[in-house]
Amino acid sequence: MTQALFIKLLYRSIFSLLIFSFFSCKENQVTENSKESKVLTEIRASLDSLVNLWYPASIDSVSGGFYPDFNYKWEKEGEQNKMLVTQARHIWTASKLATFYDDSNYKNIAAHGFQFLKERMWDSKYGGFHTLLVYDADSLKPVAKTKSAYGNAFAIYGLAAYFEISKDSSALNLAKKTFYWLEEHAHDSEYKGYFDVLNLDGSWMLDVIENDRDYDNFIRKDWKDQNSSIHLLEAFTALYEVWPNPLLKERLEELLILIRDTITTHKGFLTLHLERNWTPVSFKDSTEAFRSENFWLDHVSFGHDVETGFLLLEASEAIYHTKDSTTLAIAKRMMDHGIDHGWDAEKGGFFDGGYYLEDSDVCTILNPAKIWWSQAEGLNSLLLMSQLYPEQKEYYELFEKQWNYINEYLIDHAYGGWYDEGLDSDPEAAQRAKAHVWKVNYHNIRSLINVIQMLEGRFKLTNSGH
Repeated sequence: MTQALFIKLLYRSIFSLLIFSFFSCKENQVTENSKESKVLTEIRASLDSLVNLWYPASIDSVSGGFYPDFNYKWEKEGEQNKMLVTQARHIWTASKLATFYDDSNYKNIAAHGFQFLKERMWDSKYGGFHTLLVYDADSLKPVAKTKSAYGNAFAIYGLAAYFEISKDSSALNLAKKTFYWLEEHAHDSEYKGYFDVLNLDGSWMLDVIENDRDYDNFIRKDWKDQNSSIHLLEAFTALYEVWPNPLLKERLEELLILIRDTITTHKGFLTLHLERNWTPVSFKDSTEAFRSENFWLDHVSFGHDVETGFLLLEASEAIYHTKDSTTLAIAKRMMDHGIDHGWDAEKGGFFDGGYYLEDSDVCTILNPAKIWWSQAEGLNSLLLMSQLYPEQKEYYELFEKQWNYINEYLIDHAYGGWYDEGLDSDPEAAQRAKAHVWKVNYHNIRSLINVIQMLEGRFKLTNSGH
């Protein structure tokens, strides 16, 4: 073979290879786009179905606000008491749906909820919002013996979202009033952060020794906790976006740093409860029986961990107009910890809770339940990480697996809605209530909206710089 012929054949081979690679890449891109399009279509349809179940069925036109209790067939069944968190979450959800669907009907639903919150749940004597109203004959009366920073945080969250779509100054004023009430009563100026459990007048309960009045959450009265902290962060982020007040910004940044650098451990999970000075509450040196009995006070909560990574990034974006590198690294660590230790590699889904015994690097799963809200938060955070770290393909693969898990084990394709737990971990969930005061729609509707916007390339956190 002559040298000229050899070079000619070599060039032809290289050209053929380039052509093959080009069309191969195009084919892979089309395949990936087709898969994303299929998932997007499924999720859009699922959101529409879910929303149509909740509204208008949950609107209480008799007593105001929203009905909380529905059985597995979506029939109203139960006491229908009014809890602050439930009512506020409905206001937030309806407000977001008004924007997502560009439909004023949802704005009217949110306005309906706002009126109830303002007129019936605000404590005109001591300030702050009542935690729970229950029916006494035909009238609703407050029954909780404490107030909750967590509950008031959700009031702010709902009010800020409603103001954003309505520009109703009375909603913003009530949100501000709630923020200042928390500032005066729940905020710890010495050690920072907030107490969740307060007396009805907003005073701290550090000097209350005996639970002689059957206080709510008495065991937690002296502690701070991750759950109220992350939802205060979430609420302050939403409020700051419509009211960029300097003190609010200071408290928002304070919470961001506390949650990111103190409440989150070096392994990448949240400490559930902490002393006033942020010393972790731990039962690892207690007996197995004691740890089991008090599991809810001290364990690794994978759902909260993957949710918090997202909330930290939201707060960082609001404060700094970017996802700062420290927060981004911690959010990723929290996601990776959840995948490494709380993910079911066989079927998909995140387990509810685990525990690190002594100084072990093994997180033992103690509660394998796959709770509905954890799966919703996992779906949102997996896709978020796949778009923030596109070179790590496993995030998107796990996102697809998580959606398939939700679609197969959590969504009721007969009666609609989500079970409270995946049927793979508890088949009896198929017969349990679809809605109650602690099972409303903000986790899964928020997740589905966020995921749709991410897949369509119009999600705020993935469209701005690092």
